[in-house]
Amino acid sequence: MTDIKSSITETHDRWHKGHIEPFWSDISYKSLEYKYGNFNNPSDIIKWKKMGYNTTKKRFGGSLCDFKSTQPDWNQSIIDWFAKTFGMKDVGTGYYKMDTDMILPVHSDTYERYRKIFGVELKHCHRAIIYLEDWKSGHMSEIDGVGFTNWKKGDYIFWESDVPHMAANIGLQPRYTLQITGHR
Repeated sequence: MTDIKSSITETHDRWHKGHIEPFWSDISYKSLEYKYGNFNNPSDIIKWKKMGYNTTKKRFGGSLCDFKSTQPDWNQSIIDWFAKTFGMKDVGTGYYKMDTDMILPVHSDTYERYRKIFGVELKHCHRAIIYLEDWKSGHMSEIDGVGFTNWKKGDYIFWESDVPHMAANIGLQPRYTLQITGHR
């Protein structure tokens, strides 16, 4: 197991920012098998289309390499870090790739599949995203109305259950993150 050094850099009511010292290589996540799946909350898609988002496309979000596919050999170190640092159980990971011109408008996660598998209530679910590489022009994130750009490889955002957030890539290069889910 890799001993992960981390720190919290900014704290808010239901979320915070932090940083872990990067120890992964670009090839370890860029070579994964990413698959596009439909966004899992149809009511959000209907709402977004009524608001004028993405009306000519059928897709929102990005591509995922989740627990059903091969993940990097260092994945268990991330799971162990998340469980220990935040007191989480049943930790799962998904590597996320957003190609150019992909958006995921403001939404709150439902964790529907996760909650069904582990029998937990929404209020007990938590998530973090780790930025796997330095920010690139056109890459954006937002949580609870606060926008983020200029992140560094290893920066992360951790939030409780249904905190609203969004992601977008209007840049020219893919945007890679790791999403981690657990519950207390």
